[in-house]
Amino acid sequence: HEGHLELVRQALGRCDRVIVTVFVNPKQFNRRGDLATYPRDNAGDAAKLAALGVDVVFMPPIEEVYPRGFQTQVSVGELTGCLCGVARPGHFDGVAVVVTKLFLQSLSDFAFFGEKDYQQLLVVRRLVRDLDIPLEVVAVPTVRDADGLALSSRNALLTEAQRRVAPALHRVLIDLAGELASGEAKAKPLLEQSRAALTAAGFDGIDYLELRCAETLEALPRADRPSRLFAAAWLGKVRLIDNVPVPPA
Repeated sequence: HEGHLELVRQALGRCDRVIVTVFVNPKQFNRRGDLATYPRDNAGDAAKLAALGVDVVFMPPIEEVYPRGFQTQVSVGELTGCLCGVARPGHFDGVAVVVTKLFLQSLSDFAFFGEKDYQQLLVVRRLVRDLDIPLEVVAVPTVRDADGLALSSRNALLTEAQRRVAPALHRVLIDLAGELASGEAKAKPLLEQSRAALTAAGFDGIDYLELRCAETLEALPRADRPSRLFAAAWLGKVRLIDNVPVPPA
């Protein structure tokens, strides 16, 4: 989707050659049904990437990434002990191992990751620093539809009615960020109000809605340092995530 293609455009603008990896990684899915229904369109993806002029599209089969007997694990500690790390056990271990493999297979100088998956971005940066991988991780701002919904492959699974509800996630986060921007307001009551607002808007469940440090993901009682709001909520069987920075006072 356009969010992925923006990563490619950023890479094309900065690099001499661009490799795009397309791999639905089974190790980062903790629900079998989610893996089975995750949208895939290899031919369509390849056509879009060819139109942009990328040099290589790498679409390895599962057995190439995880050959028979594969048993190595890669894990990042504190950054994965909250948010999606709690809601999706094992998810970031799967991310860490496949990202490490793809970095080694491509030997790239840069890797472009979207801020929509902000926790993942921090995890990958930590991984690169800790393992001395000679690569720079570049953050790319979240790409959104006109109504504010963050682009995601899972958006294609929403019904028309759910799609009308979905933008409320971003609206609630933006309103909440404005209320917290002074750095003085207590987060807890405002977070509770915002959770109620998401439920009233039509969301079926909320995995989390939290204020956390933008650098360490430490939970914060107030936005008195660089911070972000993080949310994950359900519409039927579709899980949407989003995050926004809290503007400084």
